[in-house]
Amino acid sequence: MEKYQNRGGNSGIIAFTTTEDSITVKFKDGWHYIYNIIRPGVTDVDHMIAMAKAGSGLHGYINRKIRNNHFHKFR
Repeated sequence: MEKYQNRGGNSGIIAFTTTEDSITVKFKDGWHYIYNIIRPGVTDVDHMIAMAKAGSGLHGYINRKIRNNHFHKFR
């Protein structure tokens, strides 16, 4: 996993992994969430990947727009 840069300084995200069609996000509480082209969909996943690579905005986007619309979660 790649460390999330957390440029805003207050994110609950610590790391992420991307593929061509998905992003897996690891939160401070130890949970990993997989988001892909099925859930929440290609547009959101592309946007989330861009934010993850920029190190800013991802946690807020998930809280505001994605919420519980993930494909899978695990520890």
